[in-house]
Amino acid sequence: MKSEKGITIISLIIYVIVLSIVIGMVAIISGAFMDSIDEADMYTDPIEEYTTFNSYFSEEVNHPGLEVVQCQDDYVLFSNGVQYSFISENRGIYKDKVKICRNIDFCGFSQSIKNGKTVITVEFSVDGQKRTTNYALK
Repeated sequence: MKSEKGITIISLIIYVIVLSIVIGMVAIISGAFMDSIDEADMYTDPIEEYTTFNSYFSEEVNHPGLEVVQCQDDYVLFSNGVQYSFISENRGIYKDKVKICRNIDFCGFSQSIKNGKTVITVEFSVDGQKRTTNYALK
């Protein structure tokens, strides 16, 4: 009597065909997924970017005894060593060397004294939406 151990050529061909179909389906699904990620990455929510910047910057200026060491159009440096910079080449705002906001059209910093307090004015523009905010140091 003949032993029926092992795998036949027909079953091997079926396995290869099924495996090819599964790999093709995974490739199509992952390609569509990557396309949708790229599309979502292109969109920048102006409110989200402004809120992110505002949360970082508000937390910074609320430290007691903080002073402005240097304030230029595109950056501000505080006495605790933290610097916020707008890099127009890559449209990003950085806290020290960490990018905290992206796709920013413009961000400008200016310093003034009002009622004996140092006030930093930040002009912020994303996707044509402009905001100007004054931050008073404690």
